[in-house]
Amino acid sequence: METTEINVSSKFYFSETITHFPEVEDGECVFPFHYKNGTYYDCIKSKSRHKWCSLNETYEGYWKYCSAEDFASCVFPFWYRRLIYWDCTDHGEAFGKKWCSLTKNFNKDRIWKYCE
Repeated sequence: METTEINVSSKFYFSETITHFPEVEDGECVFPFHYKNGTYYDCIKSKSRHKWCSLNETYEGYWKYCSAEDFASCVFPFWYRRLIYWDCTDHGEAFGKKWCSLTKNFNKDRIWKYCE
């Protein structure tokens, strides 16, 4: 169990308790998921040596280590600038590597990954 205390003022304290359960090996990653103050669209490496994901939309202690098939998938079609893409693209990428959006609207969300 992990407890975080934040001193809000000299008189009041806020305590957040998050319970961590053992890994659920046969679980399925849920993306996006909310963990602490962030929203994650892919496996993360927070307080761990290996990337992991939540098994709930809002992390409730249920998690698993990510394997190759657990990492976030590209979302097609996606909107980038004024075009709709049905496949990975190298437009807008300085090194010419193909990439894709992890949401339907890259212009708004700006969440992406390189394509394999």
